[in-house]
Amino acid sequence: MDRSLRGLAKLLYPHAVVHGVCAHGGGTNAGEVVLNNRAAFDTLADLKFDTVYNLNFSPLNFRLASLFAPETVRGYQSFDGQDVVSPWAGMGIRWSKERRIALNLVDFWGGYAPRPCPPEAVNPVARPGGNGIGIALAGRESRRSLPVPTLREVAKTAWNILGKPHVKLLGTATEAGAARALRKELPSEMQERTSDLTGKTDWATLIEAVQGMDLLLTPDTGIMHLAAHLGVPVAAFFLSSAWCFETGPYGKGHTVFQALQPCLPCLEHESCPYNVRCGEGFDDPMFLRFFTTRKAEHAPAGIMGLRSDLDSLGVEFISFGGEDADTRSRVALRTFVAEHLGISGPNLDSKSNISLAQRLYHERDWVVAPKEKQTPDLLTNGEYDSQQKLENI
Repeated sequence: MDRSLRGLAKLLYPHAVVHGVCAHGGGTNAGEVVLNNRAAFDTLADLKFDTVYNLNFSPLNFRLASLFAPETVRGYQSFDGQDVVSPWAGMGIRWSKERRIALNLVDFWGGYAPRPCPPEAVNPVARPGGNGIGIALAGRESRRSLPVPTLREVAKTAWNILGKPHVKLLGTATEAGAARALRKELPSEMQERTSDLTGKTDWATLIEAVQGMDLLLTPDTGIMHLAAHLGVPVAAFFLSSAWCFETGPYGKGHTVFQALQPCLPCLEHESCPYNVRCGEGFDDPMFLRFFTTRKAEHAPAGIMGLRSDLDSLGVEFISFGGEDADTRSRVALRTFVAEHLGISGPNLDSKSNISLAQRLYHERDWVVAPKEKQTPDLLTNGEYDSQQKLENI
C-alpha cells in the first residue's frame, strides 16, 4: 500500500505484515517512481504469495503485478508484458459508468474473494461511546465539504442535541485555518468545550481521539472511515463528487445527508459550471430541522437523508427523507451482483435484470484463457473446476 498510510494500517491490522510503496508523490516520471520503489519491489518479488489481490487500476499497480507469478494475481494483472483486467474488475469498471447506482467499494473489493466475509464482520455496529463530538474538517474547504458558516450551525445543533459534550476538531495541518475560523464562530460556552487537534495528531493519537466518540460530523474523509471501523456513529455530508453509495461509511448505525442534483456525482478535478449549487440544500432553513428530527416532511429540496444498513451483499443506504429516484435501478444492480457472486439472502430480490446482464457481461468474459478462468472472481461458492469446464465445452 502507499507508504503514507503504512503506519495507520499497522495499528488497525497488527496481525498483518504491511509493505509500503511510493504511489503518491513518488516522482515526476515513471523511472523516478521505480527507483524510489526498488527496495520495496525487491522485497515483494522474493515473497511467494499463494494469492495476490491487486485492487487499484494504475500503471504502478500493473507493474507491481509483474513481480508475482501470473496465476496468483487477481484483479489487475500482467501476463507476458501485457496488462490484463480480470472479468470481475472489468465488470466493476462498466457499472461505475453509472455511478448513481454503483456498489460500495468495500463490497466490490470483497467480491474478488471466493468466500467474502459476512458484511457484519467488517465493522462493528456504531454506538455512542460517551466521549463527545468529533468534527472532521475539509481538506482546505474543497467543494466536497460544508463551508464554515454551514458547518457551524450543524455543529451547534448536534452539540445541543447531545447535551453539550466536549468537541474535538480533527484534521491535518492544512485544515488548521478552517478549524480556527470555525471555533471562533461557535458560542463562547461551546468554544470552552472545544479542543483543536488539527495538525496535532499522529496515527496513534488520532485513533485515541476518535475512539468512543458519541458522534462524528464529517464530509467524505478518511477520518469518517476510521470512525466507522471503530464503531463510532457518523453523520456525514456528501456533495459534489462524493456519493455515499460508492464510499459511504460502512456498517450499521450511520447517517448520511446526500446532496441531490442531476449533475451529481461529478468529477472533482473538473470545474463546476453551476457554482456548487449542490451545497444550497444544506443552507436551507429546513435542513437543521431535518437533521434534528429525521422526518421526511422536513427534508429540504436537494437533500436526501439515509441510514446505513446491511444486507447479504454488503452495506446499503436506505432513505428516510428526500426522493431517491434511482432506488429501483440500484436494487436491480445489487440483485444482479449478488447472483453473479452466488450470494442470496432475504433482503435481495431473486429476479435479476436481463438488461444489466447484457451491459455488464461481455463475450470475452466467456471466451478467455484457462489461467484467467481460474481467478476466484469467477468462482461460485468457492467451487469451480476450470479444466473440467473447458473439457465440457
